[in-house]
Amino acid sequence: MKTRADVDIARDLKSVEWLKTELLGGVANLYRAMRESQDDALSEQLAQIIVTAYILGRRLGIDCARLEMKVAQIVRSNAEKPHDFEEWYGDFSALAKHLKYREG
Repeated sequence: MKTRADVDIARDLKSVEWLKTELLGGVANLYRAMRESQDDALSEQLAQIIVTAYILGRRLGIDCARLEMKVAQIVRSNAEKPHDFEEWYGDFSALAKHLKYREG
């Protein structure tokens, strides 16, 4: 007989698998939107990927604040070291500036 814990574990595993599928589907949809050059669809798919990543992180035991701290750390690190996208476009410093502005 299955216990409540067994059911919870199965549900958690199923949820993680579903989120992984959603993440991959979101990337596929992003590629389609890029091919069709649809700005609304691009922003929608990027946002969906980000939301799915946050929820997947939560299901894996990583809370949103911890994930955001890790993102900020990676952005700062890439803004400070030689990285092609930073050197060519200033992408990481622009993102770091945006994140800092959002913090208040």
